[in-house]
Amino acid sequence: SKMTVKAVKMPCTAPNVYTKVPDGGWGWTVAFAFFFVEALTYGIIKSFGVFFNDLMESFDETNSRISWIISICVFVQTFTAPLSTVLSNRFGHRFVVMAGGVLISTGMVTASFARTVVDMYVTIGIISGLGYCLSFLPTVTILSQYFDKRRSLVTAVASTGECFAVFSFAPAITALKEQIGWRYSLLSVGVLQLSIVICGSLLRPIVIKEQEEVKAQPPEEPTETKYMLENEQTRTSIESIDSGVEITTSPSNVPGKTKAEPKSEEPKEHVQILVENNSTLPEPKTKLLDFSVMRDYSFICYAFFGLFATLGFFAPSLYIIPLSLSLGIGKDHSAYILSAMAIAEVFGRISAGWVLNKKPIRKIYIELICVVLLSVALFAFPFASEFWGLMTCSIFFGFMLGTVAGTHIPLLAEDDVVGIAKMSSAAGVYVFIQSLAGLAGPPLAGVLVDTTQNYSSAFYSCAAGMVLGAVFLALVRPCKVGLCQRQQRRAEESAPEGLPDLPDDFIEMDIGKAENSGKSCDGV
Repeated sequence: SKMTVKAVKMPCTAPNVYTKVPDGGWGWTVAFAFFFVEALTYGIIKSFGVFFNDLMESFDETNSRISWIISICVFVQTFTAPLSTVLSNRFGHRFVVMAGGVLISTGMVTASFARTVVDMYVTIGIISGLGYCLSFLPTVTILSQYFDKRRSLVTAVASTGECFAVFSFAPAITALKEQIGWRYSLLSVGVLQLSIVICGSLLRPIVIKEQEEVKAQPPEEPTETKYMLENEQTRTSIESIDSGVEITTSPSNVPGKTKAEPKSEEPKEHVQILVENNSTLPEPKTKLLDFSVMRDYSFICYAFFGLFATLGFFAPSLYIIPLSLSLGIGKDHSAYILSAMAIAEVFGRISAGWVLNKKPIRKIYIELICVVLLSVALFAFPFASEFWGLMTCSIFFGFMLGTVAGTHIPLLAEDDVVGIAKMSSAAGVYVFIQSLAGLAGPPLAGVLVDTTQNYSSAFYSCAAGMVLGAVFLALVRPCKVGLCQRQQRRAEESAPEGLPDLPDDFIEMDIGKAENSGKSCDGV
C-alpha cells in the first residue's frame, strides 16, 4: 500500500508548504514587502543627513556628537541581530517584523520632542535601532528562503527600496523642513514608518518538505520473518547487529533492543514505526541560534570583511551634504547630489543582481571586484572641488555601493560562505559582528572632521576600512577550499578504519546463507 497526503488549502496566516524552493509564488509578495521595509529602514537612515545641520544648530553640538545618533542606531541594529534571529526562530518572522515597525515609529515620533542630543541617543539610537534590526534582518532572511536560482537578482531588485527612498525622501524632507520645521518633519517620518507593520503582515512562513518524506517504503517484513523463523542461529546473529536490518525497514536508523522479542509481533512493530513517522512527520528540533558557523574559517573571513566594509557604508551618505555645503554648494543642489547617489545605487543593485544570477560564475569574486572599485570611489571624493565633480563621485560611489550593499548579506547563502541551511544563524552572527564598525564608523569620521576641519578626512577613513574589507573578502574562497580539502582528506583517512573486517554485502551474504538452511553461518 502507498501512503498519500491530501493537499489542504491553508489560510493566509498558515505557512506555505512546498516540495522544493518555489522561486516565485508568494515569494513575489515577500519581495514587494522587502522593498518597502528597505525604504523605511535603511532609506531613512541614509536620508538622516538632511537633519544634520539642523540638529547641530538646535542642540549647539559638534559633528562628532551628532554623529553618535546614527552610530548608536546602527550599533544597536547590528548588535541585536542574534536576538532578531532567536525571536524569528521562536515566534516567526511576521510577528518580529511587525513588532520592529512599532518600535521604529515609536522612537522616531518621540525623538521629534527631544530637548537634548542625549534624548536622540535613546529614542532614535536605542529604540528605533532595535526596531530596525527586528524589521530588516527577518525580512531579507525569509526572502532568501523563497528563491534559489533567482535569489541574487530578486534580492538586489527588492533592496533598491532604500535607494528610491533616499532619492525621494532627501528632497521631500528638505522641502518639508522649510514649511513646518525639522521637528514636525521628523514626526511625519515616524508616522510613515508605522507602515512597516503592514509589510510584516505579508511575510508568510515557508516550509520545504521533500516529496520522498511522505512516501512509505514497501514493507519487507515477510522476508525478514521467514528468515527469522527458519534459522535460530542466524536470527541471533542478525539481532546482534540489529542496526543493519533496521536500515531497510525503519526510517530512524536507530539500533533496536538486543533482547529477543516474540517473532509474530516484531514485523507489526516495524510497520507501526514506519507509518507513524510518515503520517505525523515530526519536525526536527531547530536551534534558535547556531554558533557553529564560527568554526568555519571562510565565514570568519567574510565576517571581518563586513566589519571593515561597514565603515564605508553610512558615513558618506551622512557627510555628503555637509561636504557640499563646505564647498559653497547650495542646499537644494546638495540634496540633488544625495538623490543622484541613490539613483546610481539602484542601477548598481540591479546590475549586480543580474550578473550574480548568471550560473557559470563565482559570485564571491564578483563581489571582490565591486569592493575594490568602491574603495576607489571613496578615495575620489576628496579630489572633488565643485558641484559637477562631487556629482560624478557621488554617482560612481552610489553605483558601486549598490553592487555591494545589495548582495553582501544574501551571499551568506552561497556555498562559498555557509550555505542556505545556516543562512538564518549566519546572518544574525554576521550582522552582530558588523555592529562594532557601525558604532565606531560615523563618530570616527566626525572626530577626524573636528580635528582637521576638513570633511575629506571622513572619506579617507571610510576608504581605509573598505580596503581592509577587500583583503578579508579575498581570503574567503581559499579558506573554504582549504577546509573542504581537509575534511575530505580526514574522511578518506578514517574510512578504511571504520569497518575493517565487515564486507559491504555482509547482510546480503548472511541472509543468503539463511535461505539455504542446509548450510552453516561460518562466514559471520
